[in-house]
Amino acid sequence: MGESQGRFMTGLIRIAPHRGDHRVAIRAAVSIAVPLLILWAVGRVDLSVYASFGAFASLYGRYDRYADRIRMQIAAGVTMVVCMLIGTALSVVGTPAALRVVVVAVVAGLVALLAHAWRWHPPSSLFAVFSAGACASLPATVSSFLDVIIIGGASALFSIALTIAIAFARRGRSVLAPAPAPLPADRHAKGAALTIGIGALLAGIVGLLLIGDHWYWAMVAAVAALGGAHLQARLVRGSQRLVGTLLGVVIAAGLLALHLPPLATILVAVLCQVGAELYVNRNYGLAMLFITPLALLMVELAYPSDPITLLVDRTLDTLIGVVVGTAVAVVSAYVRGRQERPNA
Repeated sequence: MGESQGRFMTGLIRIAPHRGDHRVAIRAAVSIAVPLLILWAVGRVDLSVYASFGAFASLYGRYDRYADRIRMQIAAGVTMVVCMLIGTALSVVGTPAALRVVVVAVVAGLVALLAHAWRWHPPSSLFAVFSAGACASLPATVSSFLDVIIIGGASALFSIALTIAIAFARRGRSVLAPAPAPLPADRHAKGAALTIGIGALLAGIVGLLLIGDHWYWAMVAAVAALGGAHLQARLVRGSQRLVGTLLGVVIAAGLLALHLPPLATILVAVLCQVGAELYVNRNYGLAMLFITPLALLMVELAYPSDPITLLVDRTLDTLIGVVVGTAVAVVSAYVRGRQERPNA
């Protein structure tokens, strides 16, 4: 027990070595800054959420060779746009909130399978859940579909084009390598996808019943808590998500209290993106100190609301998501252990 607790605490506070994360941070910052600044210049910061989700494509394949990174980002970019369209469709047709949760949970499981088959890094459906859930929660009209395709698609394309330009500048035609065959969806991959889908579903339902607005934050937190390869990794990640969010909310409260103009908000958000990418693979808890203000600033930029409500919802939904995700992780580990024991 003591040894297990020691490994847990070590995992919780350990900061992994720097592995060229500054390059990823700079690329991610440019990928999000350019679309946001263009929207600010034309007076359409209300569409900034679509640009932000499209730019998620730049976050894939940070440690992979350029050919794999480019393929990964293209697949991720298309997936993000599709997820935004799914969420927008749920909003446009006025789908009951409970059904929105169910659909986003299905997205969580399916994208987890895609991430496995296509060897994505990060190997998670977190960004897909965030994109689909947020768009499902935002007010939308039929014209919003075009906004998603143009703004979200252009943002994803810019991120991918930036990666391609850097790849050719550094490696030339050597980036054109054949794609590896997709991995089969084995029992472990299917089980992990099912676990993520169930965790997202339960967290979304609890968040919807107890909080109401921003239920998708609970789903995102649950998916984050279920992102580890084994139980201890999941416990560490869930704890880091919770502690980092609680501290990040304090930072966000200070920033929101400043009532920054849109341009300043964008610049601070870009700096938060840099900080997040510098630490997300080194210590997830530290990264959350930047991710939390980033998420809240982007919501406030596109859809200004009561900051106190925003901060409270973020805190409670994260708590719900982490608790539910951790519980599902424990049950999943127990069930898997029972299934494997006869074959031991």
